[in-house]
Amino acid sequence: MLHILSERQETILGLVVRNYIETGQPVSSKVLVENSDLDVSSATVRNELAALGDQGFLMQQHTSAGRVPTELGYRYFVQKLLGEFHLPVHEQQMIRHQFHQARLEMNQWMQLAAAILARTSQGASFVTAPRARANRYKHLQLIATQGRMVLLVLVLQSGEVKQQMLTLAEPLPQTRLSLAADHLNGQYEYATYDEIQRRTDNLDTLEFEVTRLVLDILGRADNRSISDIYRDGLTNLLEDEGTRQAVRVLEERTLLANVISQAMLPESSGVKVVIGGDGRWEELKECTIILSRYGVPDDIGGTVAVIGPTRMAYGRNVAAVRYVAGLMNNFVYEYFVDPYQQESWKNEEAIGE
Repeated sequence: MLHILSERQETILGLVVRNYIETGQPVSSKVLVENSDLDVSSATVRNELAALGDQGFLMQQHTSAGRVPTELGYRYFVQKLLGEFHLPVHEQQMIRHQFHQARLEMNQWMQLAAAILARTSQGASFVTAPRARANRYKHLQLIATQGRMVLLVLVLQSGEVKQQMLTLAEPLPQTRLSLAADHLNGQYEYATYDEIQRRTDNLDTLEFEVTRLVLDILGRADNRSISDIYRDGLTNLLEDEGTRQAVRVLEERTLLANVISQAMLPESSGVKVVIGGDGRWEELKECTIILSRYGVPDDIGGTVAVIGPTRMAYGRNVAAVRYVAGLMNNFVYEYFVDPYQQESWKNEEAIGE
């Protein structure tokens, strides 16, 4: 719970945070009085700065120095004082144009999203490839190889292709394998792990063995902690403690997966700002991560994010993450969602409005 500040304290805190983000220099009462329309004396400003320091929103590195925001100060600023910020229209148009020029190809879109976020934020970024909350079966092939060995090729709705060998009790001709694959494709198209489990009645021995292997593949895919990660902008990070920590976070896949899973809970929506680890991750003590989900709610999607030191341009970076996430929503619908599901989702959204 954040403390409740007076209107004047909020004004002064906002000025300190914005000034420090812009200059990187501790902010004194003299600077505030000379460069703003506070219409109060320097003594009053000093008293309010001291009060904000006592409450943990500001700190002094030296007794005679100006103030700099603490994690609590940044957090209050983002939650209460930041306001609505949008990227300039010409930047939005330029970003949209870059996406429109890109081919509808997974790697290209992921790399482009990471590059745009890094350039727009002048920091580092990461984008996780979309993955299904519950992976869906799309298509299966069974290919005879040698003797009793059969190659199973399973295509998921996400576009992932899984291959695994299956050893049969006896050799079977390709025609028999193809008939079994066609039957299972008709049974399981767009089905999840749980749905397939409920459709295993009336299968012959071959189809049952193939289904067991399909369920094993889907189960492992569903339990992965994170999908592919695309990073950009490491060279934008200057050498201070906050940026060194940001680099370490980007290199630690397990930590990154943990932050994403805890910060972006299923019920969360919109942009999430994690400042100084929010008391949960010591490794993020000097960092801020701004994240947003993209994709089809409760179905398939990923995360876009900007990461850097706590002293960052919050308004601009929140706007950039939000805007790119919106464009990535369109990509997911075009790349993954078949026309029938698109129409179904649109109808559901219309009903809910």
